[in-house]
Amino acid sequence: MNNDVVLKLYEKYAQDIFRFAYSYLNSYSDAQDVVHEVFLKLLKSNIRITEGKEKSYILKMAANNCKDLLKSKNRSAVISFNELPSSAEAYEDDFKDNELTAALKKIPENYRIVIHLHYYEELSVKETAKILKLSVSCVSMRLTRAKEMLREALKEYSYEEIL
Repeated sequence: MNNDVVLKLYEKYAQDIFRFAYSYLNSYSDAQDVVHEVFLKLLKSNIRITEGKEKSYILKMAANNCKDLLKSKNRSAVISFNELPSSAEAYEDDFKDNELTAALKKIPENYRIVIHLHYYEELSVKETAKILKLSVSCVSMRLTRAKEMLREALKEYSYEEIL
């Protein structure tokens, strides 16, 4: 892929990929590694991405990279999602410790990832399913269950009617 094209994609989607990888891996440094790995693969390959499908394609690459990293036996210690390193100041602004973030931290990873892709990245259920290699009905069910879990978690913060 052309260097200029990859650079434009990096400028446009690097932060999205980082946030997705961080929500998937709960590790600042691993999320950075995923971002770099995705764009290195794009540079080294002759991949042609359909116009308008770039974000979905790149997020799928990131999801696969995250899965591979989690399977790796040589994976280093993970920083908890509850803790952000002080060097992540820019990222902390996006994930301030508020009630919703605290509630999201309480739900299991497979539900948190679906919530992130569907609501934060604004992907459709179908696109989310394709990225995670799940059925559309599975993603729909996870969204339903995740919203219920969030309702329960937010009750601690005196939210009566949310979601």
